[in-house]
Amino acid sequence: MTTTATRAMRDVFLDTTAALIDENPRVALVLADISSGVPQVVRAAKAHPDRVINVGIREALMVGTGGGLAIAGLRPIVHSYAPFLVERAYEQIKLDFEHQGVGGILVSIGASYDRAAAGYTHFSPADVSLFDNLPGEWIVHVPGHPGEVEGPLREAAATDDRVYMRLSIAANGVPRETGGKLLPVKDGDGPLVIAVGSTLDAVLAAAEGTGWRVAYANTVRPFDTEGLRAMAGRDVVIVEPYHEGTSAHVLSEALADRPHRLLSIGVKRVDLHLYGSAADHDRHHGLDAASLSARIGAFAR
Repeated sequence: MTTTATRAMRDVFLDTTAALIDENPRVALVLADISSGVPQVVRAAKAHPDRVINVGIREALMVGTGGGLAIAGLRPIVHSYAPFLVERAYEQIKLDFEHQGVGGILVSIGASYDRAAAGYTHFSPADVSLFDNLPGEWIVHVPGHPGEVEGPLREAAATDDRVYMRLSIAANGVPRETGGKLLPVKDGDGPLVIAVGSTLDAVLAAAEGTGWRVAYANTVRPFDTEGLRAMAGRDVVIVEPYHEGTSAHVLSEALADRPHRLLSIGVKRVDLHLYGSAADHDRHHGLDAASLSARIGAFAR
């Protein structure tokens, strides 16, 4: 899960956002210092100073500004590290987007623990589950490769939907086009194992030589429950790069009318008080290939 792609998701996001600002007079970018100094943003700010807004280290103001721009008819893209964008400014997401009934595109970097060496302030394994607590529908994209960023971002910019895109330095070896649906990747007669985002390569490594069926998801809200029902047998496993159990309620509800067993694997709800690397945290949380092989293998017996 921790392979770093040659061209990072963040780079693709910033390139695409700068192009969208040039192409579409509705698109605006709101920042709280993070990414404000990168060349793509500097150029876009010089060309369109009214639509590239850096509020400084004020994340609540950043989200509130995005909501205000949406009320004014613009299409805001609001960007920061996941814990600053989602957890720190959650009340503003709830009030200034959700309660006001307007849409925007929230794009995070950092994922659950990309910057493990920066400590717990930069961790956000709870971000996706927080959107499930909002009454309106959010579209949530979890790309597993930089090549899966531009398409959904451009599609989101052309709508007024509420969208959250979760970017990471972790990446699978190759991009996969899913169209927002569950994508079959490996056939078999064993349990259906759903890999979300950058977990796919580790899942495939764990599944080598087994009868597991593997499917890939990089859009998790709305979840492709129709595809799930078509593929699922008795045993279903979901491997997510954020809190373990985040999607369990969605899968269980989709399969409520049929006997099934569900195993959720993800970031454990513990504070490890560890720094190290993202790969270290993968191992501690059991998201490396060896741990997945052991845990899913025991479940599938």
